[in-house]
Formats: sequence, C-alpha cells, structure tokens
Amino acid sequence: QVQLVESGGGLVQTGGSLRLSCVASGRTDRGYAMAWFRRTPGKEREFVAFITWSGRNTYYADSVKGRFTISRDNAKNTTWLQMDSLKPEDTAVYVCGADLGLNYYSPSWGAYWGKGTPVTVSS
Repeated sequence: QVQLVESGGGLVQTGGSLRLSCVASGRTDRGYAMAWFRRTPGKEREFVAFITWSGRNTYYADSVKGRFTISRDNAKNTTWLQMDSLKPEDTAVYVCGADLGLNYYSPSWGAYWGKGTPVTVSS
C-alpha cells in the first residue's frame, strides 16, 4: 500500500554532510511515523532516527545524536535525514521505514521499508 524510495546517498569525506530523502507513494493518507535505520553487511539493522507523524517528537540513537536531524513534510510525503559531521563508522546502507506504531525500538517495527541508499564516509 505504501512505497518508499530513498535518495541522496553517496561518498563523502570525514566531517562532511549529506541529506537523505525518503519519498512515500501509494496510500500515504494515514498517520505513519517514519524512521531511518542503517545496515552494514553481516550486521543487524541499527536504529538511527525516528519522527512521529506530526513531526513534534524525534528520537535519535546515541551514536548520531547531535550530528543527524530527522524532519518531514507530510504535504510532500517526504522525510529527510540531515547528516553532519560524518564519520567512517556512519558508512552503511540507510533505509527508511514507515509504521503506524511508535515502538521503533521493537524488532518488529516497520510495516513498510525502502530499498535503501548507500552512504560511504572515507577516512
């Protein structure tokens, strides 16, 4: 019912910035919360950032707090992840997800997922 497409990934040097976008299509007229996760080969998904439907509440992993900012514009069906002060350990495929639930900390969170956009931070 909902399709998510990420964009904006790329190669950047340590300390640089990138802005990722997640555009939703299909049945988007529901109060989905959005979140960004990242995946590295051989590792489980890692939570990055979460935002409620209203955009009033955001949550971040400790590893990115103060460096990343999640935002959304429901009129544009778009969620962004602004990444500043990037580090090599931020290298991963970044995936956006949508769910009606707020329990992003649960392994079962995420009714819909994009395919991801790769981010590489060189040292």
